[in-house]
Amino acid sequence: MAQLRYLSNVVTLALNAEKCVGCGLCLQVCPHQVFSLADGKARIDDRDACMECGACASNCPTEAIGVDAGVGCATGIIIGALRGTEPTCDCSKDSSCCA
Repeated sequence: MAQLRYLSNVVTLALNAEKCVGCGLCLQVCPHQVFSLADGKARIDDRDACMECGACASNCPTEAIGVDAGVGCATGIIIGALRGTEPTCDCSKDSSCCA
């Protein structure tokens, strides 16, 4: 199955580089590899690949990332159901976004 994409330039993802401490947690939790590290800070490489699951914002210790989570997780659950796998949003079963 080809990688699903959202409409261009509609994602609510925002990164405040001033607040970023370069911990890399956003890279670890993002299921679509939206982020990379450059010069000790996170940067958004592929904004339109963001599914708005909210994992990056939930795990950012300095609140440098903001995203209106919800719609992307629903999509992740649907994709998982179609594939017969767990949700592709990487949310834990204890997370409110996949409840």
